[in-house]
Amino acid sequence: LLICLSWSCRFNWSELTPLRLWGRTLGLQTENSQFLLEGMPFRIFGGSMHYFRVPREYWEDRMLKMKACGLNTLTTYVPWNLHEKERGKFDFSRNLDLEAFLSLAAKNGLWVILRPGPYICSEWDLGGLPSWLLQDPEMQLRTTYKGFTEAVDAYFDHLMPVVVPLQAGPIIAVQVENEYGSYAKDPNYMTYIKMALLNRGIVELLMTSDNKNGLSFGLVEGALATVNFQKLEPGLLKYLDTVQKDQPKMVMEYWTGWFDNWGGPHYVFDADEMVNTVASILKTGASINLYMFHGGTNFGFMNGALEADEYKADVTSYDYDAVLTEAGDYTSKFFKLRQLFSMIIGQPLPLPPMIESKASYGAILLHQYISLWDVLPALLQPIKSEFPVNMENLHLNDSVGQPYGYVLYETVIFGGGHLHTRDHVRDRAQVFVNTMYVGELDYNTVELSIPEGQGFRQLRLLVENRGRVNYGLALNEQRKGLIGDVFLNKTPLRNFKIYSLEMKPAFMKSLQRVSGWSSVPDYFVGPAFFRGRLWIEHQPQDTFLKLQGWEKGVVFVNGQNLGRYWKIGPQETLYLPGPWLRRGGNEIVIFEERTAGRIIQSVDIPYLGRTQYVD
Repeated sequence: LLICLSWSCRFNWSELTPLRLWGRTLGLQTENSQFLLEGMPFRIFGGSMHYFRVPREYWEDRMLKMKACGLNTLTTYVPWNLHEKERGKFDFSRNLDLEAFLSLAAKNGLWVILRPGPYICSEWDLGGLPSWLLQDPEMQLRTTYKGFTEAVDAYFDHLMPVVVPLQAGPIIAVQVENEYGSYAKDPNYMTYIKMALLNRGIVELLMTSDNKNGLSFGLVEGALATVNFQKLEPGLLKYLDTVQKDQPKMVMEYWTGWFDNWGGPHYVFDADEMVNTVASILKTGASINLYMFHGGTNFGFMNGALEADEYKADVTSYDYDAVLTEAGDYTSKFFKLRQLFSMIIGQPLPLPPMIESKASYGAILLHQYISLWDVLPALLQPIKSEFPVNMENLHLNDSVGQPYGYVLYETVIFGGGHLHTRDHVRDRAQVFVNTMYVGELDYNTVELSIPEGQGFRQLRLLVENRGRVNYGLALNEQRKGLIGDVFLNKTPLRNFKIYSLEMKPAFMKSLQRVSGWSSVPDYFVGPAFFRGRLWIEHQPQDTFLKLQGWEKGVVFVNGQNLGRYWKIGPQETLYLPGPWLRRGGNEIVIFEERTAGRIIQSVDIPYLGRTQYVD
């Protein structure tokens, strides 16, 4: 099984596969400084891929590419905010069928490290925590606060029965929370999460995962500490010995690239530098997980955000400059890593699967539009409130509030003057008097001049939730919409009509049937919905939608929310998976906030923006 070379050990894992060892008894263990799997020496060559970021039809293709690269383990997070969108209603179907995903990994010879959170970070809205937790004004996320632990317990009561039976199969390790050392607000919390796993039948090896600075604060007794980084500083892996003696070393997240924010560059990480660092890690005898092997897409409104010096929302693409592209294609990183891993494994790797060709369907005319102002009376019932109410606390969706999208706040004013938000807009508001656009408000712009006018007029604030922060100490402050009073001439505005624009599938279906759609004039300013058709003669293929001439909004294809676009970049194309298309007519609907083009382009090459190398 084990042949030592001058700088590493060759491993022949052909006998160590999930299907062959289904019903195993020992699992993954640690002995001195090495892992044992069923009593045999084992090293984790892992890669991260998230089932919720990849169309189900492509799961197996990406797994086969993992095997062809020389990996033996798949690592995935579990997003609580998708599995329990509404409190008490659980969804493990279709693209959220975790059991099917893990079983498919086993079928394809991949072990699994499961990272069930409940917090997952992952550049995902609120780090995977459901926004309805924030309805409680006293909520203390990621602590033993009763309101939080009761919700976690109810969620784990449904999640663990799905994964516990797979411990005898592909699952070899389970992570306790995620990078808690960087949060560390409650010394009892990690023990609570560990016991929540053990008490529900988790028996596999437990792990924690932290960057170097958080490592000593994220430990919990009985779990193997692992480290996350991109640059291998001298002594970084040895630092693990200072927090745990005589244990195998594991890099849980070796960052193969980086994520992008709106208004910034498209980050890339040099392929040679990456592979050389991986080689250096492996020379020490450590195990590794590539984060990400395949990033995928933040479909819909699910992107996260950063809040360091200022708020920065993540883009729709989660390409990450990873080993596979957003659409699952090979990169130079793949072939360089394949060469490295094949040297270590010392036996032929499976051939890489053929890549799927991409389609360029050309120009698509958006021939009809309907103004948001015409949609409101036809489709939406407003909530009436004396005071502004944040999204999460709107009485909607069986009282779990509105998690994502837009909210329109409407009130009556007499005269104009000075509008001031006191920084209560989350995250960006377009301001209208009746239907006339006045300006925008956000974190940096907190005041506007409202023009004078005759009589009573409607003041409208269309507020977008651009994505909740997913990392750092501000998680409890992620309520969206208007989170407090807005003032006109130093008087707080009152008596609102509040319209929820979550743009869920039922709303998008109703929108198609509503009367009032008309031909698009030569020049039109939103907010409005536009629609057109993409006709496909043959078997549909992946494509990318380029929205040149459009300003900011969201694209829906056959009811699927592809995500946000914004002309400030860096991302200029949205990934449209072939399985979401059909032969014949495909309905495209665009919600454009401001300036609309007349056409969009279907192209066969993505453009993720001007690049900048990660320092």
